[in-house]
Amino acid sequence: MPQTTQRPTGPLWPLLRSFSWQELRHHPWRNAAAVVSVMLGVALAFSVHLINASALDEFSQAVRSVGGQPDLELRAANPQTGVPLALWGRLLRDPDIALASPVLELSTYAIIPNSTSGKPRVLLRVVGVDTLQVAAVAPDLLPRPQAPAGRNDAQRDDSAPERLAFFAPDAVFLNPAAQQQLPGDTVQLQLGLRLRPVRVAGQVQAGGGPLAVMDIAAVQDLFGVGERISRVDLRLRTGANRQAVQQRLQAAADWPAGLSLREPGDAVSRISNLSRAYRVNLTVLALVALFTGGFLVYSVLALSVSRRSQQFALLAVLGLTGNQRLRLVLAEAAVLGLVGSALGLLLGTGLAALALRLLGGDLGGGYFSGAAPALQWSPLAALIFGGLGTVAALSGAWGPARLARHLPPSQTLKGLGHASARSHAVRWGGVLMVSGVGLALLPPIAGMPLAAYFSVAALLLGGILALPALVGGVLNRVAPHVADHLLPLLAVERARRVRESAAVAVSGVVAALSLAVALTVMVASFRGSVMDWLDQVLPADLYLRTAGSGSAMETAFLDPAFASQAAALSGVARATTQRTLSLSLSATLPPVTLIARPLRDTPGGNLNLPLVGELREVPAGHIGVYVSEAMVDLYGARVGATFPALSQVFRSNEPLAQVKSAQAAPFFIAGVWRDYARQTGAITLDQADFVTLSGDTRVNDMAFWLEEGADATLLQTRMRAVADQLAGTPGGEAGGLLEFGSAREIRATSLRIFDRSFAVTYWLQAVAIGIGLFGVAASFSAQVLARRKEFGLLVHLGLTRRQILRVLALEGAAWTSLGALAGVALGLAVAVVLVHVVNPQSFHWTMELALPWTRLAALAAAVVLAGTVTAWLAGRAAAGRDAVMAVKEDW
Repeated sequence: MPQTTQRPTGPLWPLLRSFSWQELRHHPWRNAAAVVSVMLGVALAFSVHLINASALDEFSQAVRSVGGQPDLELRAANPQTGVPLALWGRLLRDPDIALASPVLELSTYAIIPNSTSGKPRVLLRVVGVDTLQVAAVAPDLLPRPQAPAGRNDAQRDDSAPERLAFFAPDAVFLNPAAQQQLPGDTVQLQLGLRLRPVRVAGQVQAGGGPLAVMDIAAVQDLFGVGERISRVDLRLRTGANRQAVQQRLQAAADWPAGLSLREPGDAVSRISNLSRAYRVNLTVLALVALFTGGFLVYSVLALSVSRRSQQFALLAVLGLTGNQRLRLVLAEAAVLGLVGSALGLLLGTGLAALALRLLGGDLGGGYFSGAAPALQWSPLAALIFGGLGTVAALSGAWGPARLARHLPPSQTLKGLGHASARSHAVRWGGVLMVSGVGLALLPPIAGMPLAAYFSVAALLLGGILALPALVGGVLNRVAPHVADHLLPLLAVERARRVRESAAVAVSGVVAALSLAVALTVMVASFRGSVMDWLDQVLPADLYLRTAGSGSAMETAFLDPAFASQAAALSGVARATTQRTLSLSLSATLPPVTLIARPLRDTPGGNLNLPLVGELREVPAGHIGVYVSEAMVDLYGARVGATFPALSQVFRSNEPLAQVKSAQAAPFFIAGVWRDYARQTGAITLDQADFVTLSGDTRVNDMAFWLEEGADATLLQTRMRAVADQLAGTPGGEAGGLLEFGSAREIRATSLRIFDRSFAVTYWLQAVAIGIGLFGVAASFSAQVLARRKEFGLLVHLGLTRRQILRVLALEGAAWTSLGALAGVALGLAVAVVLVHVVNPQSFHWTMELALPWTRLAALAAAVVLAGTVTAWLAGRAAAGRDAVMAVKEDW
């Protein structure tokens, strides 16, 4: 017997196919707007997730490709000292260690001769390996010599001399990314202001950004670092316990203080943890569109239910219960949400693929810059974000669905409408707002401001639920002042008596305006703080550097001879230098930046740092350091305390027991300063102290104060000539490595990057305001349709159509003015949470709250004007002949 397809039981399925389908056919654009709002919210959030997930996956693969799969990694905290050669030899003899492969990692710039792309240098990671051991640990780093000209791989003779090409001192092997950006058979690598030519002898399979592999001894000799080793990859013998070996080695009395044994996956977890707050903030910001989309679904369905109220009443008379009517409206919303979510997933996938192709995997945070990852599509993520879109649609439909459930059939069939039942929404609104304040005071959870996000949601929802109280309180005070004016009296009394309806009508405006105000204040506060910070950190007239990336500071530097001659040039009144290093203070946290520079312009003068909070006098016998705000959050650094972790870095090759037994740590935290450039933390100390501790006299940056009337362009030309003279490059190669910038140029570039990074917030504000105004139009249209008899009665009492439209416009002005007032107040409350809670907990820096009153007033005035016009337009169709004829229905 053939099986029959089972259809859903009950009346919902037939009603969806007939009753609901007819509504969609008659009003396609209105329902399409709801679908588009859900689609945009899902697409934006899903694309951000896909880009970040793809970038993180690409980074993980690159780390595994370059780092291989050792059981343990031995790394040095101070890149200048590295792993002691004697310790490597001891590890080779350890009975639990089968293999100890040394690695030297440096970053430098590869010069592209006669570049036409406007990018003459490529940041290149140089990895020196022991070719006899690297295949067992990191096979992707195994060099593959290229066949001589005219011979292919099949004709290659394994006994040919190219087998030994890896051991040549000038041979490099490039990965695919480096081969693409560095065509040709030779490459010039930067060391200071000199260029070292090397020969491309083959390739490696390692992924990620541009990378070159050389013999470790060749790298040591090429860059003049002696016998330095950056890390040692350890492969344990079969049966050896990794944790036991790790604890045994580090428990030795002579274990160096600045070395750490860690698992190879720690690098991935560190960058994941560091970028997690940034990724979550981007996703939350993207979900703002979905949040406002829920209000648009609410407005569309509220209008739809109001227009079909008599049809719902007829269905009730025919036996459709209130719960079934509620489920029918929710089913309509679910269809809108599912269609919008499906389209949003498709659009989000396309946007992510396009962004990855054009922009790479970095969305402005700087965590995955340079990577161009492949799209990693996740069915689970698609299910989650698609579900969020459907949930947003269902949440927006809950109010209209309850309205359909509580329709009084007899009154509705007569066109009398029904009064909204009072609820305890105001009380719940107060509870939510108080809860929002309490949540804002909680610390971060797992490094993310989760409580602050819930605080923002509680403040917004609480404020919207408390709107009836605000409407009633304000209009009660306004009513006596308009008692002698008929049309304003009608508008105020109407809004006053149906305050719940007024609150519903402007809830979308309140939500949209509050988010717009919060984002406006946050961006203005951040931008103002960055401008003040730039004024403090850029006091000189001209700045010079030779490395644009912090990872290349060890190879792209200025030697003391150049620094002294540049400072002595005619036209230079004063010059200062700065040395920058990357230090690893923790195995679980990213490296921090050490900045060595003069801390005072004159002996005994004020500190030239953007300080935050109190200062402490440095005790005798200690070295004063100043840490950024991120160091306080990530490392627990406190003003007035010593900093033993930094002491271990400068005594990295001394036995750990000896360092710990020292009576006092030499470094004393004397203050905290604000740093918007380095999220992972920065430490500043006086350059003279750094030279005494390390003996390193190289510098990475210079700042020049020019004499009055000095020509900055001429000085740049003369400094380039000094660099060419010292490097012996009459063709100008060394001078071309110098990068100059005035304080004005650097400031303008920084602010341009800032504005580009936050451009999406302005788009989100416009979308939110547009959705809110559409909600006002839909709500007014719904209520005007329900009030046709009221308008007809007013016409019979002598009011003209123009006067009724004026009443509607005054109602719209009153409602949107109150909505604007509430939206600005809620937006300021949310902005305080964003500025003083979300930003410090996410990015570990603080900012000053700035209130752009002119912009906020213009924003609120635009909303009030647009809401008034919207209300007037929404009431035109229902305030004419139909309203007059509607009264006859009761005769």
